[in-house]
Amino acid sequence: METTEHGSMDLEHTIPLDIHSLGKGGSDKQQGEHSGEQQLNKDDGKVKINPTSSEQARKSQHRIPDNMEHWKDLLKQTIGLNKSFEVQVREMTFGSHRVALLFLSVFAKDASLTEIIKRLTYLEPDSIKNPDAMQAFLENYVPAIQIMKTTSFPKMIDEVLMGNTAFYVDGQSAALIIDAKSFPGRNPEQPSLEKVVRGSQDGFTETLLMNVGLVRRRLRDPNLRFEMLKVGRRTQTDVCIGYIDDIANTELVESIRDKINSIDIDGIPLADKQLEEMMVGGGWSPFPLARYTERPDVVAAQLLDGSVTIIVDTSPSAILLPTTYFDLVQHAEENRQNPFMGTYMRWVRYLGMLASLVLMPLWFLFNDKQTMRPEWLWFIGADKVGQIPIILQFLIAELGVDLLRLAAVHTPAPLVTAMTLLSAILIGDIAVKTGLFINEVILYMAVSAIGMFATPSYELGLANRIVRLALLLAVFFFHEIGFVVVSTFVFLYLAFERSFNAPYLWPFLPFNAAAFRNIILRIPLPLNKTRLSLYRTKKSRKQPI
Repeated sequence: METTEHGSMDLEHTIPLDIHSLGKGGSDKQQGEHSGEQQLNKDDGKVKINPTSSEQARKSQHRIPDNMEHWKDLLKQTIGLNKSFEVQVREMTFGSHRVALLFLSVFAKDASLTEIIKRLTYLEPDSIKNPDAMQAFLENYVPAIQIMKTTSFPKMIDEVLMGNTAFYVDGQSAALIIDAKSFPGRNPEQPSLEKVVRGSQDGFTETLLMNVGLVRRRLRDPNLRFEMLKVGRRTQTDVCIGYIDDIANTELVESIRDKINSIDIDGIPLADKQLEEMMVGGGWSPFPLARYTERPDVVAAQLLDGSVTIIVDTSPSAILLPTTYFDLVQHAEENRQNPFMGTYMRWVRYLGMLASLVLMPLWFLFNDKQTMRPEWLWFIGADKVGQIPIILQFLIAELGVDLLRLAAVHTPAPLVTAMTLLSAILIGDIAVKTGLFINEVILYMAVSAIGMFATPSYELGLANRIVRLALLLAVFFFHEIGFVVVSTFVFLYLAFERSFNAPYLWPFLPFNAAAFRNIILRIPLPLNKTRLSLYRTKKSRKQPI
């Protein structure tokens, strides 16, 4: 499926190009392009990285030359004409004017460019008498919907690298930028991590324009804004900030915009994850500070609540900011059922997540110190220990689940079911029968794994696993004191954590009764009249009283 990407008309984005440094006399700078990156200078006590020759070449503005041969020479030095196979220049003559089309063959939409050329071939030799031939082509002869004129050579290069086509006329110091491109893409499919029984089955793809369209389809609000930015000196990755202008907090939007604009890096080829690390941070924290979603309906709902979304080109997911711990445990399926069943499903999910965190450590603690075990938990404990110490059994089982998950990712889809059945049944059964493991370890490990996979946020599920391992080791070394200390430490750590200045444990800390009620219960829509105070929205009411 062909999909047309945005960006062709973003002519305000300028990356200056020093043409003179790219002439025949610029060999020294070209040779320093590779070595200059690694040279460090100390200026005012700060260590700075010397820019490459290509970066230096973009620090000044230069007009497009009015001589085609000079123009092509610059293309050879800047974009690799005649050296890189996909860089193409199609020269023709229309209306007695020598014309060239500059494009990347891997992005060019053949049908659109062929139609433009076919229409231009009908021009008579003396049909363009206006000395400003470029303006005449723009106003009368080039049949394209999205087209803009530019006199900046760096802009032209930047737009061509984005997939657009440059229309150049010999003798004119300008070019027309034509949006005639198609990026490889796929049709929207059901998100793999956020499936629902009822509801829309479309999810984000790797094409930014399609993702924006999926959100626009659900939010026909004239106040919906999508701002386009670019990140990466080399990748020039498109990053889109989405928000509703009369709802979202202006300071939040400006903070996110400033964070993105301040990023100075070669590129973010891994898209949203690298962008998150550069702007949100978190360091070595295992807990995610940003919420990812593959569902456009979730993004639309969050935008209506006052959240801000970030969509990165080439990524099939969107980032929602700010994020709290309780945002990460919400799922779209709860809102696709009636309030009673939605609340029940939410409680079951919470119970599973809690079990994945503390079930194994508590069983291990009660098994090790049976005097602490309540009478009603008489069945807790193991009659047999096995040939391997129980703590090692738990650690090996944890690593086995991780290994099984990684193997499932790299196994072809038709073989995943067979592989998981063989691993879970044969390996687990044989380990128990040979006496290496005991049944209780396999049982509680399975329950914990199910609770982890029931966590809506994949990243939060992995973080909870680290907490479970820490609790297990604390119980093994320090018994009940270790369990209390590690639990308290994790709670305090989360209490002091923040995501874009939003408390991570809100609405529990600081406590907000109305918002906490929405966390515990799936409130019927007619009763859900106000927006969350966390976002400090301009309009707090969603429907009249």
